[in-house]
Amino acid sequence: MARIGWSDLPEPVRRAVVDILGSPVVSAESQPGGFSPGTAARVVTAAGTRAFVKAVGAGLNESTPSMHRSEARVTAALPGSAPTPRLLGFHDDGDWVALVFEDVEGRPPHVPWLPEELDAVLDALRRLAVPVTGLPSSRDKLGADFAGWRRVAADPPDGLDPWVARHLDELVAWGDRGVAALGGDRLVHGDLRADNLLIRADGSVVVVDWPFGAAGPAWFDTLSLILNVRLFGGALTDDVLDHFEPDPDDVTGCVAGLTAFFTDKARLPAPRGLPTLRDFQRDQAAVMLAWLRQRLTGR
Repeated sequence: MARIGWSDLPEPVRRAVVDILGSPVVSAESQPGGFSPGTAARVVTAAGTRAFVKAVGAGLNESTPSMHRSEARVTAALPGSAPTPRLLGFHDDGDWVALVFEDVEGRPPHVPWLPEELDAVLDALRRLAVPVTGLPSSRDKLGADFAGWRRVAADPPDGLDPWVARHLDELVAWGDRGVAALGGDRLVHGDLRADNLLIRADGSVVVVDWPFGAAGPAWFDTLSLILNVRLFGGALTDDVLDHFEPDPDDVTGCVAGLTAFFTDKARLPAPRGLPTLRDFQRDQAAVMLAWLRQRLTGR
């Protein structure tokens, strides 16, 4: 992604961030990765305070400010035990939204994934899935997206996979099963990928970027991790879900729902300011479809 930098923010937004930090920003380093045209920068103040600043205006992308607002609400509701950065402050002028977090000294996992980093993340996700209150349901967050097979059936895209075309009615039903499986009371990140994780020098894991945080099934983020590992050419078997003892049909339903989501979204025009998003969704759809076929043909 091509992001704007700290110096590109409107002066009132920079001033609001300085007010939160209590000292002028003297240096800012833009961070790579993610899908936002806004600022994502590690900053240092004259007082030596370090922080991480995310800021975006509706003129860059009309949906991202609302995601930042959601992240502020979710972060405020996260349990103190969660390995997440603390929100230091929040600015919203109706157009520009800025989030100021404590800075985390860490880096994203290597991709393709390294075994030791993958083990650390799997362990972190097992500890992350604690009971939580005050968050929306994963079903409310993702239910409409999991219904994507209905939209594909009503308006099939050019080049639709022949196997999908032959099994659309079955896939619609599996997507419905996935919606039902999204119930639960455990903390779910909802968008677990390598670029939403930081590995500290001691090997511990911090989970960042929480606009989709919700209450749902304990195993959902581990399912998302399987996708991310396979996307980058690695191998992570479905057996890692056994720790949570999920119903296998619930897992298949969520695999079907995520496949529907990526397949449906990938055929849309690119959102403003996010030129690479549809290609990324298309790549994920291909991985998910192979996974879905494997689970359904193995029944």
